[in-house]
Amino acid sequence: MLKRIAVTYTGLDVADQDAEKVQRVLAVHADGCPVARSLKGAIEITTHLG
Repeated sequence: MLKRIAVTYTGLDVADQDAEKVQRVLAVHADGCPVARSLKGAIEITTHLG
């Protein structure tokens, strides 16, 4: 059974001082993603900069 999905965004050139801001944007993106929204509550989805 699938319980969680961890998404790691790689290949992004993000300055250290902007990393937290970019992480917040990625979290908002997941909230608007139709696939992530359909899985919300059943499967934990996390996003990270890689």
